[in-house]
This record gives sequence, structure tokens and C-alpha cells, in this order.
Amino acid sequence: MTTTPSDPTTDLPGRPPVVDQATWQAARDELLVREKAHTREGDAIAAARRRLPMVEFDGTVEVVGAHGPVPFRELFQGRDELVVYQHMWYDGAPHQGQCEGCTTTPWHLKDAAYLNARGVSFAVLTTGRWEEVAPYVEFMGYTEPWYSVRGAAAPVGGEMGSIACFLRDGERTFLTYSTTSRGNERVNGSLGLLDMTPYGRGEAWEDNPEGWPEGSTFQPDGGRPNGSCWYWRSTADGTADWGPTSRPVPQWTRPGATPAQSLGRHGRHH
Repeated sequence: MTTTPSDPTTDLPGRPPVVDQATWQAARDELLVREKAHTREGDAIAAARRRLPMVEFDGTVEVVGAHGPVPFRELFQGRDELVVYQHMWYDGAPHQGQCEGCTTTPWHLKDAAYLNARGVSFAVLTTGRWEEVAPYVEFMGYTEPWYSVRGAAAPVGGEMGSIACFLRDGERTFLTYSTTSRGNERVNGSLGLLDMTPYGRGEAWEDNPEGWPEGSTFQPDGGRPNGSCWYWRSTADGTADWGPTSRPVPQWTRPGATPAQSLGRHGRHH
């Protein structure tokens, strides 16, 4: 059956218009021009990023991991480059009370084989005490190394919730780049795939055609609408929620994550 954009009997409410293959291909080709321009601009930005200056810092500062205190420069694992995710931490909170946004980054990079093949190591840093961090890492099933940087100054410690890149030259260590907020999305492949789908991420801020499903705009803490991150936390059935039985989404795939059970330390929720 051949259809055209002007055939009202084929259109479905809240869905893209139904067209024939040739019409679809023409629209797709038109968008491809913009996509290629976006890719080229991304390449140009990456080239500028490689030309940024860098800041030297003391690579002997100690961080605490699975094998006790180690100097930061050991995180390079003998390689010249290092990427870290700096994970927020809430002292004393159970597993489900840890940062739902920060959960997305290490969850999407549980194996750094492709980075390692290019001479780049990867680690997760957090300000939590190691005795709290270790059981959380075990529960989540993370395979990449985690370290407590409690008490360490920036760029090793300091404010969390960002990606940072480092370079090593012998015994010297340098900060070369950092990004936060939506800059962290580069690691989250799920968002890239959602951006390709007809309904996108389902966020309230997205520019959607009239009649599209509305994004979530509920207020998790009674404050301003937080529609840009509703997907970070959900109930067992996948409903976006910040209530007492909600969890960062990946936790529902972990053993023992039931709505009635508090995971980890104490019973406080973030």
C-alpha cells in the first residue's frame, strides 16, 4: 500500500505522519545534511579540546581503593592517559539513596577495554569513605576500579559529578580537561539511542510535535520541575518517581533490590 503525507486516513494521532518510502527517504536525506554538519562541528570542538593547556598537580596524593591507599598516579596503570568519573556520595545513605544521576555514568562504562586499547585507563573517584563505598561497588557489580578521594583537594578531589581527563609524563601528572552536567552524557549511550527514537527521551524540555506524549514534570523535592532527569530514578515497575520505594534505575536489575528492602547502610533515603 502506497501512502502520502496528505492522506488523512493513514495518519495516527501522536505519531509521525505516514508516507511512502521515497518521501521518507527525501526527509531523511535532508536531516542527514544537518547531522553531518553536527558531526563535523563536534570534530572541530574535539580538535580545540586537544589544544587546551593543562595544569600540573601532585600525583603522589593518596587515594584509597580495594587494596588500600595508593598514590593517584597509580590509577594510570602504566598508561599515559586517564579518564575518571567523579561520583557524588551521600554519607550514611543506603544504596538506593546514592546519586541517581551519577549512577548513569559508571553503569554505562563497566568495561574500559576500548579505552585501554588506546592507552587510556579509567577509574571512578568518590568522596565517600571506602568502608561505605566498597559494599556499594560490590552490589552494583562494577568492574572498573573505584577510589575514595575523601579529603583530597581538586583536581583529584573537590566537587564531584564530572568527568576529568589526565595526562602522565613519567612521574609528573596533569589535568587536561573536565566537564559536568550534560557534558557527562557522552558516556551514556542509552541517551544517544533514545535521541534516535520517535519519542526521544520523554523529557519535559524536549521540542516535540503537537500531540506527542508529554514529558515528566513532577517535582521530586517540592521545588522546581525536574523534567530533565526523571529517568534517573524509578519504582520497580519502571515508573519515574522519587518516592521511598524508588531506586536509581539500574539497581532494579541487581539481586535483592525489592521495594520493601532497604539496601545498604541505615534506612535513610536521599
